[in-house]
Amino acid sequence: MSALREYLRKMRGTTKGSPPRVSNSEILWSWVGGFLGIAAIAGVGHLFFTGTDLTLMIGSFGASAVLVYGAVRSPLAQPRNLVGGHVLSALVGVTAWKLFGGDPWLAQALAVSTAIALMHATKTLHPPGGATALIAVVGSDQIHQLGYLYVLVPATLGPLVLLVVGLLVNNLAPSRRYPEVWF
Repeated sequence: MSALREYLRKMRGTTKGSPPRVSNSEILWSWVGGFLGIAAIAGVGHLFFTGTDLTLMIGSFGASAVLVYGAVRSPLAQPRNLVGGHVLSALVGVTAWKLFGGDPWLAQALAVSTAIALMHATKTLHPPGGATALIAVVGSDQIHQLGYLYVLVPATLGPLVLLVVGLLVNNLAPSRRYPEVWF
């Protein structure tokens, strides 16, 4: 315990271990992208899915927005990872629910761990994908009733909306370029 205290004492007042502060311009562009990306998903959801059993907004999209608009150059934010990570993870999550939903703890653990492994194997690692897989298992009855439609709406359409907004917003500022790589 004293080694931990010593480490924490040395770390006070330093930025070692945390990301560097970005410029005010970068903060503003990240905010604009995050706002427009989430607003676009909410707007599309409202326009096309109100009154249906479909939902377009899931919590993992908030984390995707952080990557796509706040960590533009991160390999985890690139289109292949953004879309592929959500789609593959949704497939895994729905399958885990269908096969092991009677044992929720098992379905939850299998959904996330298998999604991680599959994203690694396909070079589509996108951390919010783990949440997308988990949401398929722990989600509401409305999510469960979607079955594999969950893979299309919201898990494919939502990231595509974030991607379109990312392409627009992240390329307006001269200091940003998105994507770094497509595939």
